[in-house]
Amino acid sequence: MTGISPASDDVRDEILAAEARRQAALVAVDLEALADIFDDSLVHIHAAGIRHTKQMLLEHTETRKPYLEITRGDLEIRIAGDVAIMTGDLTNRMRAPGGGERTLSGPVTQVLHRAGDGRWRFVSFQMTPASEGVWGKLPSEENAEKDAGR
Repeated sequence: MTGISPASDDVRDEILAAEARRQAALVAVDLEALADIFDDSLVHIHAAGIRHTKQMLLEHTETRKPYLEITRGDLEIRIAGDVAIMTGDLTNRMRAPGGGERTLSGPVTQVLHRAGDGRWRFVSFQMTPASEGVWGKLPSEENAEKDAGR
């Protein structure tokens, strides 16, 4: 590895396209597309702490059809060789296990790897549900908000 740097515009566009495809495939329950964009080594950790392999996530998606809508906030994409690390907020509007709907939001870390065919595939996903922020903001965060005129 040559170090970690922000993604170039071209690479950023490729990764954002892969993320858009992932979102659309989860909502549409397009298992063929999901199988193609998830690496066989995928580790997907849901907000509740449940860990799924690629096959388990495909089964989860097929049998529960949980995803109704997925939206993302600003995404930071860093590159280390053929590995991309994408972080940013995510909101899932989902079917609830007992019926009805629920919305779950929080920061997400995703790792993608550029495969031998040149395409980016997801190898890791970790969502942490948003909390009540018991620690409050750091002085540097408060200063940044003041500087931004918030």
